[in-house]
Amino acid sequence: MPDHAHSSNPAVQAQLDRLWSLSPGADILGLERITVLLDRLGNPHLHLPPVLHVAGTNGKGSTCAFLRSAIEAAGLTCHVYTSPHLVRFNERIRIAGRLIADDALATLLAEVLDHAADLTASFFEITTAAAFLAFSRAPADACIIEVGLGGRLDATNVITAPIATGIAQLGIDHQSFLGDTAEEIAGEKAGIAKPGVTLVTMRYPESVAARVGAVAARADVRVSALDTGWHLTVGDTLTYTDENGVIETPLPALAGPHQPENLGLAIAMLRHQTVLEIPPEAYRTAALATRWPARMQRLHPGPLTALLPPGSQLWLDGGHNPAAAAAIAATLEAIAHPALGRSEVHLVLGMLSNKDPAGLLAPFATLATTLHAVPVPDHEHHAPATLAAMAHDLGIAAHTAPDVATALADITEIADQAEPPIVLVLGSLYLAGEVLAANDEAPE
Repeated sequence: MPDHAHSSNPAVQAQLDRLWSLSPGADILGLERITVLLDRLGNPHLHLPPVLHVAGTNGKGSTCAFLRSAIEAAGLTCHVYTSPHLVRFNERIRIAGRLIADDALATLLAEVLDHAADLTASFFEITTAAAFLAFSRAPADACIIEVGLGGRLDATNVITAPIATGIAQLGIDHQSFLGDTAEEIAGEKAGIAKPGVTLVTMRYPESVAARVGAVAARADVRVSALDTGWHLTVGDTLTYTDENGVIETPLPALAGPHQPENLGLAIAMLRHQTVLEIPPEAYRTAALATRWPARMQRLHPGPLTALLPPGSQLWLDGGHNPAAAAAIAATLEAIAHPALGRSEVHLVLGMLSNKDPAGLLAPFATLATTLHAVPVPDHEHHAPATLAAMAHDLGIAAHTAPDVATALADITEIADQAEPPIVLVLGSLYLAGEVLAANDEAPE
C-alpha cells in the first residue's frame, strides 16, 4: 500500500510531486535499486553515525522513541529515521533532534531524485536515500533507523555495521510481502542481523524464536531475548536485569501494558552495545519523557475534542493488526473500567483495504458500546458499511460516517448524557494523521 505525502511548502511539494511521477506507486522489496541509488550518491549509508537498527510488527516506533529519549538524556545527539509520517513528511527525518526543515528537505529530495530518474525506485527507497544522505552530512553521536517493511529486503538493510539491532513484538501483517505465518514473518524480520552484533529481541513463541535463532545462526549472530538474555520485572516500577547488572526506572508515561517491554527492549539494545555511554539516570528520564504520537495518545483540547461533551476523553491509536488491537483493547479496558465506575467506550474505525478488520475488531467485542466506521481519505480502504457490518456481527452497535468529525458529533448525540464518553479513533496511521491535523496537534 503506497504512502501519500503533501506539504504546505511549495518547494517540498514540487519534489513530492516529482517523486510520485517517478515512483512505481507501490511497495516493492529488494536491495538492488537502493544499492545503485546510494552508490550514485556517494554511499552515504557507509558514513553514518553509529546506527541502532529496529525491526518488528508492533512497537518498533515506540522502541525508537525510547532509544532517542535515553540517548538525548545522556547528553548525546541522534538522527532518527521512522515511517510513516502522520501529518508532515518531515517527521520521517529528524536531524540531531529536530525535524528536517522544509528548505533542506526540498533540496535533499531534489538531489536524490536527480540520481534516481531511471531506477523506478519506490517512495520508501527515495526517502531512505534522502535520510541517509542528510544523516551523513550532519554530525551526531548516534543514528536510529526504523525498518520500513520486513527486514531482510527492506531498503534500510543496506546498513552493514550497526552497533545494535533489535526486533520488537512480532505478529501477522503484510502477508503479501513477508509470508503467511508468524515463522515466515519472523525470518524476514531477523534478516537485519549482522555478524558480530548481538540481536536483541522480545519473548516469542517457541517456533517463532527458533526461526529467529536459525536466521541469526546463519549470520553468526548471538540472540539475546527477553527472559533469557535480559529480564524485566514490572510492578510499581520497571526493573531491568542483564549480565551486567540492574536498571530500575519508573513505569513509562506512554499508555499501555505493552510499553514497559518496549522500554525494556530499548534499554537492552543500548546495554548490548559498547560505543555509546548511557548512564542509568538516562533510562529513568526516558521512561517519563518519551512521547510517540498516535500510540494510545490522549488528544488535547482542540477542534475535534470540542465536538464531544465536556469531560470526555478522545484517544488515538494507529494500530491496524490483531496483535496491536489486543494491546490497545487492554489499555482501553483499564482506562474505561477502573476499580470504581465504568464509562462507555465508543470506537471510530477506518482501515486500509489490505488490513484484517475481523482480527482487529475481535478484542473490542465486549468492550465497545458503539462503532462508527469511516473512510481513510486518499487511500484504498475498507468500505465503512463493510466495517459496520462486521462490528454488528460482534454485537457492537454500528454506524457509518463520512469523516471523524461527523462520527464524534453523532457520538455526542447518542452517548449516555450522565457519563462523558471515552472515544478511541483507530485502525490506520494515515487516519491518525488526519485526526492530529484536524485537532491542531501535528508532531514536532
